[in-house]
Order: sequence, then structure tokens, then C-alpha cells
Amino acid sequence: MYDASDPRAGLAQATPSKPAAGPGFPATYARFYEQAPQQNDRTEQAWIVRGQTFVLVYTQIVAETVFERGNQPDEYALLIPDQATPAIVEAGGETQTIDGYSLTFIPPGDSSIRLPKGGRVVRLFTNAATDLLEQASNAALYAEPNPDVPALAAWPAPPDGYRIRSYSLDVPPQPGRFGRIFRGSTFMVNFLEPKHGPRDPSLLSPHDHDDFEQCSLALSGEYIHHLRWPWTTDRAHWREDDHETCASPSVAVIPPRVIHTSQAIGAGINQLVDIFCPPRADFSAKPGWVLNADDYPLPVRS
Repeated sequence: MYDASDPRAGLAQATPSKPAAGPGFPATYARFYEQAPQQNDRTEQAWIVRGQTFVLVYTQIVAETVFERGNQPDEYALLIPDQATPAIVEAGGETQTIDGYSLTFIPPGDSSIRLPKGGRVVRLFTNAATDLLEQASNAALYAEPNPDVPALAAWPAPPDGYRIRSYSLDVPPQPGRFGRIFRGSTFMVNFLEPKHGPRDPSLLSPHDHDDFEQCSLALSGEYIHHLRWPWTTDRAHWREDDHETCASPSVAVIPPRVIHTSQAIGAGINQLVDIFCPPRADFSAKPGWVLNADDYPLPVRS
């Protein structure tokens, strides 16, 4: 349900593949500002949270740090939200100096990320990164998978092969386009336009997704995540609505079929990033919405 002024109002409506059944799968609310980090040493603190198909690592760095990844089976992503945080990325036999305020897709295989000035970074991996899944603060929640989430299938590789591909987030808004969307073969990231002050409560956008999770990363400000689970014929499976207040930094992982909308309530800048693994077909079908669409082909639909 979208207001007519919302660019998503024109999205094709998905037809549910099957009726909801079984107990409602719970959401995750990871408040990094009040939770102990999963990795903690003198140079960095890292908070790790997962969904069924992905794992997110949010790291605060106080000195020069190098992240190394060996034999990575698939493409992963590096989000640097601040302009003052450059990085040096090595992968696939090439080296690139990456500016801050950017999103970079890093190819499979061996790679390293050097942060010479520290700062904060977000790394996004699929569930193939089993070493990180085990460290996630909500790992126990996924001891049994959510049956509404299909097995992960990566999208096609770029026609000219995998390599380091970095994109500036400094993209001006455009009427009719929703946020700043980039996709790789494994992730879609929408760095939404910041909200200055609270969101108008008469212009919320309650909606659901039939078969994929949404990860909403709050980088600044404060939000209320409003969630409502569908009812089944069995009253024992019903869940109460959630109206969870989360400051920043924090993550909400929203299950499929759950009606949801996020309401910015902070007095200053409220910045949200929506993350999907794999990329969304409906957003990809909208001309001009995916800013790097020429680099990554769409799947061939049978």
C-alpha cells in the first residue's frame, strides 16, 4: 500500500505463491549501539547479524586495518557510508583506491580491504560465508530455516567477468526514481534519500514481500519499524504486531509476508539503507531505477 506520490506505487503486484502456513517467523532487531560486538580488539569492533541468505558485518575502526578474505566463493559488497573513509581494495589481480561514500562489489576468490584512516564500513556476504554466519548475534534464530525464503540463487556474472566495481553514492535524486539502487550478482543495495526530521505519519508505506527478506540498516537517526504478521487458520500461529523503536546504528531483518513500514522519527538526519539478497526483480524491471544496470545482466526467465 503506497501513497500515489510514492514511486513504488507503480510496481507490479506479486501474486502470492501459496497461502501463509505455520507459525510466523520472527523479525530481528539488532541494535549495535547497545549490544556487545561479536568481534572486539584494539583496532576494531564488529557487529554481525544475518538473514537466511546473507550476513552483514558492521565495523567501527579506530586505526589502520586490513580485512582479508580467502577463497571467497561468490561476489560480496563493501558499503562505505562516510566520505572521509577511503579504502584500498585488492582482488582478481587488480588494486583500486576507493573513495568514501561508495558501494563496491568485490569479486570471488582472494581479496583484501585496507582502511588506512579507520572509520566505519559495512560488508555484505551471502550465506556461503559460513564462518561469519556462525558468529551472528541472531544465529540461533536460523537453526531452522524460514520455509518462505527460497534457496539463494545468484544472478548472472557481468558479461566482461567479475572485477572490482565501485560506485559513488553521490547521486542526486530524480523524480520518479526510488532511492539510489545498485545491484551485483548477489546483492541489491538501496541507499535511500535521507529524511530530514520525522516522517509524515499520514504518508507511511505498509507493504509486504512474498518470498524474500528485507534488511533495513539504519546509519543515522531513529526509526520505528512497524510489522504485522498475516493470520492463519490456527490461532496458535498468530503473532502480535511489532512497533520497534531502533536508533542507529541498527539492523532490522523483516521476514517475507510480513506487512511492514519504517517510520523515521529522529529530529535530525535519518538515513536508512535497504538490502536484498539476491537482487529484486521488480526494482530491476523499472527503467532507470538500478543505477549500474548496464554492468550486471538480468537472469533469463523461463
